[in-house]
Amino acid sequence: MSAAAAAAEEAEPVAAPKGKKKLLVIILAAMLVLALAGGGGAFYWMKKKAAAQAAAEAEGGDVAHAEDKKKAERKGAPAFVALEPFTVNLADREAERYAQVGITLELNDAKLADQIKVYMPAIRNNVLMLLAHKTSSELHEREGKRRLAHEVLSETARALGIDAPAPAPAGADANDDGPLRAVHFSNFIIQ
Repeated sequence: MSAAAAAAEEAEPVAAPKGKKKLLVIILAAMLVLALAGGGGAFYWMKKKAAAQAAAEAEGGDVAHAEDKKKAERKGAPAFVALEPFTVNLADREAERYAQVGITLELNDAKLADQIKVYMPAIRNNVLMLLAHKTSSELHEREGKRRLAHEVLSETARALGIDAPAPAPAGADANDDGPLRAVHFSNFIIQ
């Protein structure tokens, strides 16, 4: 019996490493499953974000603009003042070109809408002078339109006697600090 007992004792140490290997395989398998689940979740989230961005771009906006709308909803409903469409000859030298631009001002305060109506001749003059110095190549690009929107905001503020807003960072259209929030183009034709 002592030989059998000795054989059993020798078998037990061999079984212990086998159990550790099994535990190691289970832990590695669990880590692999967690990594795959995390990767799948990240992939799903990125696809969802890309789809939201594509939908926003298809609607003519961008994700930053959608975030600005959320900020506006939190601050209160804005007021909008539509200006009569502008038709102006552009500053192109090689050919006669003109632009027809529809502009709507977004305001943080509804009371400012009445004040804008009082100053409308000065606002229209400033915007017309601004548009007359633009070329068609400047206005064809998205960045040119974004720059024009900021300049219209500044010229409107100047006509109202308000400090001009600071330039918005790239991709942002709204100005939450001042009474003039943003400029929206309702019509933009260059011929």
